[in-house]
Amino acid sequence: MVQTLPYGDAAAVLAQARTLGFPELLGPAGRERDLALALIVARVLRPASKLASGRYLADTTLGQDLRVPAGDPDALYGALDWLRGRQEKIEETLARRHLAQGGLVLFDLTSSYLAGTKCPLAARGYSRDGRRGSLQITYGLMTTIEGCPVSVEVFPGNCADPAAFSSALARVGERFGLSQVVLVGDRGMITSARIEEGKRNPELAFITALCAPEIGALAHSGHIQLSLFGEVNLVEIRHPTHPEERLLICRNPHLAKERAGRREDMLLATEAELEKVRAAVEAGRLKTEAAIGLRAGRVVNRCRTAKHFSLLDPGRPLRFRPPGGGDPG
Repeated sequence: MVQTLPYGDAAAVLAQARTLGFPELLGPAGRERDLALALIVARVLRPASKLASGRYLADTTLGQDLRVPAGDPDALYGALDWLRGRQEKIEETLARRHLAQGGLVLFDLTSSYLAGTKCPLAARGYSRDGRRGSLQITYGLMTTIEGCPVSVEVFPGNCADPAAFSSALARVGERFGLSQVVLVGDRGMITSARIEEGKRNPELAFITALCAPEIGALAHSGHIQLSLFGEVNLVEIRHPTHPEERLLICRNPHLAKERAGRREDMLLATEAELEKVRAAVEAGRLKTEAAIGLRAGRVVNRCRTAKHFSLLDPGRPLRFRPPGGGDPG
């Protein structure tokens, strides 16, 4: 025995891809299709960069089975260009297979930060990676209700969720030919403006969530009462500010517990930071009202707890207390 290569896992994934009709989905037979299929199988087995995937293809029987030049990075990147040219046809085929009139379509937006500076789509925006100040790109993914991906679109890094959702609306109607679907997205994506845009096609429906001010308005008006709904069953209400919408309410005890714990942690962190401000005032390092206010404001704004605290000065350098009761700290 001179040499052995890993075989079983690569052969299993490749066989399943062929059973699902993946090669035919990608395009006509050829070198580029085999390279693209090899990269997809490598992504399933060992997610890595394209250069690392090329080395992986050479270290298994996958490269030999598909007869691809695993050591040629230019060929791998060329296969990606070929795949990009096939994207619309692939997505339209997936839509015909998995989407139907009157069905649910899920859509969400995410982002990835970039280390380089040459990408024409790179821009600074809301970072879902927690890398504030970094260049990034954003991309929207459309899936079936089971989570099967149907379409993906890349946007500039500063693209807002509602703008991406408008693109998804156009894709569903114009490219996929679906006039009767229910689009599901979060509250930051399906805004009032997007709903008005969707009303131009009365066959399109939406499932989303109200934002906090809208929920607060319903609660203050008396339309939401805790006695009306529990933690298991949904209750449906109607409100004149949402005349064409069904509002469904159910209390989520797990989410309530999680948010209560997070809120308590943020309040304790804010109190600890404000104690440092008080110590700096008492030590004379912060003297003017402007300096004290600026420092304390940074604390409550960073922790996003400004509405939970009142900053007072009744004869003492600095006091804070939660609104609505409790002795000042």
